[in-house]
Amino acid sequence: MQHSRGSSSRDPEGGDPAAASSTPSPLQEIVIADPVEMLLEEVVEETQPQGLMYGSSMRGRVAIVTGGATGIGRAIVLELARHGVHVAFNYFSYDESGEMRAEAERTAREVAQLEVRCHHCECDVRDSEAVGRFVDDVLERMGGLHILVNNAGIGRDGALWRLSDEKWRTVLDTNLTGAFHMIRAVAPHFRRHHDGKIVNVSSVHGIRSEFGLANYSASKAGVLGLTRSAALELGPSNVNVNAVAPGYIRTTRLTSGVPAEILDNARERAVLGRLGDPQDVANVVVFLCSELARHITGTVIPVDGGHLL
Repeated sequence: MQHSRGSSSRDPEGGDPAAASSTPSPLQEIVIADPVEMLLEEVVEETQPQGLMYGSSMRGRVAIVTGGATGIGRAIVLELARHGVHVAFNYFSYDESGEMRAEAERTAREVAQLEVRCHHCECDVRDSEAVGRFVDDVLERMGGLHILVNNAGIGRDGALWRLSDEKWRTVLDTNLTGAFHMIRAVAPHFRRHHDGKIVNVSSVHGIRSEFGLANYSASKAGVLGLTRSAALELGPSNVNVNAVAPGYIRTTRLTSGVPAEILDNARERAVLGRLGDPQDVANVVVFLCSELARHITGTVIPVDGGHLL
C-alpha cells in the first residue's frame, strides 16, 4: 500500500507531481507526439470502397460466378479470390471482336496472382446443356462446389411498344432463365452435400422500374421471385439463397452507354449523392457467401446508395 500511495503522489525522483506534469521531459514529449504524427500521416481521403475481411472461414471453398469477366462480376470474382476461394467463371461473346475473351483472360491472370485456382470458359447461360457441361467441368477440375453467384446479365433498352421479340427474349433468357439453368444445375450437388450458398444479382429496377426498361425490369423482378422460391425449396438442404439489388454502379457499360443526364439524375436520387462502385456490390455478395450470413435466406439487399428511398 505504501508503494502504491508513494507512486501516485510523487514522481520517481521525489519532486512535486504538479510540477512534473506541467513541464514534461523531452522524452515524454516524443512519446506523446510521435503517435499523433503517425495518425495524421495516415489520414487520407478514401476514394474506393475497401474489401471486408471474414477470417479464414471461406478459404478453400469453390465458387462459380457467371458473367465474371468484367464489371460487377469481375469485382465479385476478385473479392472471393482475396478470401481464398477458388473461382470458376464464365463469359459470353455476343460478337466476334474477341474483346470479352481478352477481358476474361485478364481477370483470370489477376485471380492467379492471389494464389487460388481459377477456371474460366465461354458458356452461354441461355443454353441449359452448355450450363450442365460447365458445372460438371467445374466439379471435376476444382474438386467441389460451394458457392454460386448468378451475375450474368444484359440490357436491351427501349420503349416497350418498340421492343422486338428478339430484345425481349434475349434479356429474359439471359437474366432470368440463365439464373434458373445455373441453380437447377448446382442444386443436386448442394443438396447431396447439405451445403451451399447462392446469390443472385438482381437490380433496383426489379423493384421499381423506369421508362424503357420493361424487358430488363421484368427479368430482374423475376430473379427476385426465383430467389424466394429457391430459398424455400433448398433451405431444408442447408442452402442459403439471397439476392442483391444494385443501383447505378460505375461500370464501363454504364458510363459509356448511359446518357450523362441520366447518370446525373441517378446521383441526385441517391441519398448518398454518388454512383456505386463494383466493389460495393462485391462486398455484400461475399458477405452473403460467408458463414456470417448463415441465418439469412430468401432476402434481397439493395446496394443503391439510397436510390429506392
